[in-house]
Formats: sequence, structure tokens, C-alpha cells
Amino acid sequence: MNYLQQPQLIEQNSFAIISEIIAAERPEYRFNDATQEAMIKRVIHTTADFEWLDILWFSPDVIEKLTASLQRGCILYTDTTMALSGINKNLLAEFGCSCRCFISDPRVVAHAKEQGVTRSMAAVDLALQEEGEKVFVFGNAPTALFRLLELGAKPSAVIGVPVGFVGAEESKEALVESGLPAIAARGRKGGSNVAAAIVNALLYRLREAQ
Repeated sequence: MNYLQQPQLIEQNSFAIISEIIAAERPEYRFNDATQEAMIKRVIHTTADFEWLDILWFSPDVIEKLTASLQRGCILYTDTTMALSGINKNLLAEFGCSCRCFISDPRVVAHAKEQGVTRSMAAVDLALQEEGEKVFVFGNAPTALFRLLELGAKPSAVIGVPVGFVGAEESKEALVESGLPAIAARGRKGGSNVAAAIVNALLYRLREAQ
């Protein structure tokens, strides 16, 4: 059987195909800038879903805020171990950043049980107690996003793309309306893989700029 086996070549061809499809099927479509283009195309690459051209929302200042936070060595907090696993932590470390997920932390498990809330909510509570510049990355848990917003927290930025049918769309609309620097998935779609893809796209762009 004759098929591509080199990971880099597979990825290069995938992105070329994505660009060709956009040019053919959405010739009028324009990205705001090269970094937004990189993020949206990487999410399409991750999901094979071109609806992301229309549903991935960016606040006016979020790319600048995220870039500055990563360059200052921020801490990323994810709502799932899947998002944590998907983020390129070697590249993250090159910028002096780290990534944490508290969903299985014994303190979170105990706090969630005591308060009668989800572990995702308790994980946000714990993260907010820590020192350091924070970026929250949510791909699965609407309750985590709701918790962050109801507490009036002011992280440097939020990537809010929870997937699902109960609270997911509403939590993301609340993020859009919050005034926080944010990237959000309008509607039901999202996922931890999408959240990780957004972060990685920015990290790759920053590496290229060095």
C-alpha cells in the first residue's frame, strides 16, 4: 500500500488541503490576521470540520493578551487531563510557562464533595487561590466556565470551548458577554482537543517569530 508515513509531511499536506478547500468553497472568507488564521486552521485540522470558520469567536484583544501572557511565563489551567495532554508542554516550557489540571487533585475531590459542586468547579476555586499569571483553558466543562465567571475572576485570558448539550452553549455566550479577553466556540461544538489545538497554534506561531 502506498501512503504517507512521515508526520511532518502528513501535516503539511493536511494544511495545504484545508487552505485549498477554504479558497474553493469560501472564496470571500477573510481571516483577521495570520495568528487567528493559524488557530482556526489548526482547529479544522484537528476536527475536519470547516464550521469552525464561523463559530470560533475572538475578543478584539485576546491574541495580544495571550501572546503577552505566554511571553511572561504564565500558568495555563485546563479543565481536563485530555486538554493538558494535548498541549505541547515542551514548547510551553521554552517560554517559561507551565500547565496544570486539578481535576483529580485530592483537595478538589474533597472540596467538591463538601460543597456539592462539580470537581471542575472546585478545580477553578483551587486555581484561583494560586499565585501567578493565569490563563484558563476549558474544553469540556461548562460548570468550570460558569464558576470562573460567577466569581468575577480576572485571568489574563480564557479559552472557552466546552462541548455538549447542557450548559455548554450558554456558558460560552456568557464568556462572550463577559468582557474578558477570550476565545469562545459559539454553539454546542468544542472539546478538549479543540482547546489544545488553539493553544498549540499560538505556541507554534511564537516559535516561528523567534
